[in-house]
Amino acid sequence: MLEELLTLPTCWERLQQSKKPIVMYGMGNGADHILSYFDRFGIEVSEFFASDRFVRGHSFHGKRVKKLSEIQEQYGDFVIVTAFAVQDEPTMAYIHGLAQQYELYAPDVPVAGENLFDRAFLRAHLAEAEKAYTLLADEESRRVYRELLAYKITGDVGYLKSTESPRQAAFDQLLRLGKEESYVDLGAYNGDTVEEFLRQTGGKFSAIWAMEPDEKNHRKALARMQALGLGEDPRVDIRNLAAWEEKTLLQFAAKAGRNSAVSAQKAEKVRNIPADSVDDLVGKEKVSYIKMDVEGSEKEAILGSANTIRRHKPRLMLSAYHRSEDLWALPLQLERICPGYRFYLRRFPYIPAWEINYICLWEDQ
Repeated sequence: MLEELLTLPTCWERLQQSKKPIVMYGMGNGADHILSYFDRFGIEVSEFFASDRFVRGHSFHGKRVKKLSEIQEQYGDFVIVTAFAVQDEPTMAYIHGLAQQYELYAPDVPVAGENLFDRAFLRAHLAEAEKAYTLLADEESRRVYRELLAYKITGDVGYLKSTESPRQAAFDQLLRLGKEESYVDLGAYNGDTVEEFLRQTGGKFSAIWAMEPDEKNHRKALARMQALGLGEDPRVDIRNLAAWEEKTLLQFAAKAGRNSAVSAQKAEKVRNIPADSVDDLVGKEKVSYIKMDVEGSEKEAILGSANTIRRHKPRLMLSAYHRSEDLWALPLQLERICPGYRFYLRRFPYIPAWEINYICLWEDQ
């Protein structure tokens, strides 16, 4: 079923073979990350451009950052490579509009880990990808899975557009949270997903446990709970911890945002932070819903939740986009730990392919 995807041309091959100038839309860390792969494949960038409001005569990698209108005036035709992450609807619509006018790629590069998702990577893991595909519970999940694999190989944003569904639909159609939920939030960021949980349940709940490794984000989450009138609520427990498989200390790279993460990079500015497992955090307390979005540490977070998952069979929203293998490795891992879950794959609007989530429901939910 999935083997036919191996015949698709990769965006890297198309860029290597292109006779047209290649221009990069965006700058900063995302552009640097993609440029590291350009160096690997011998791909050269002719120009950088940004949205008009960000163009102030500055340079990036020795080239002046231009407006798109300047690029259009300079070149008759060109290839655009997007190099930043975006989820606001106007900017995504603008990018999709550019893709109708020009050859455009949004390369899939890993948020965590070193494995680039290309043809060789999919071929090496095809058996696992096929096995995970058989676990998917509905045709929509299977369609999204196929389209996402096609996007990851080609960088074609058309595939991305076809996989979008509203975040709220996952709650309305699949998760269907009630009024007595006990919630574990792994990667709580500034408390926004705790607040989302409260909206979904009308503010009614039994317990909330949350882990957030970044100190600044943790303080913001506590302040958010205070503003919501839950700062002193004994049912709410928000810890400055990384979610892991056991109690330990980890190296952590704070990136002043949602993408702060456990780091193995010696060159990064890192510090040691405490980490713990869900099983230790909640003990034998009942858990009915777990959200995991831990920037590439999902494997370890699942291991640290194994007893809780086996004991209570909670609903799960499991992020599956940080590592190139996440699409198959994470459902296969959960299936080994607790056979019987139904897996629904949904992707919420974002460019590139972020916000890929497995909604995992026990068989009688």
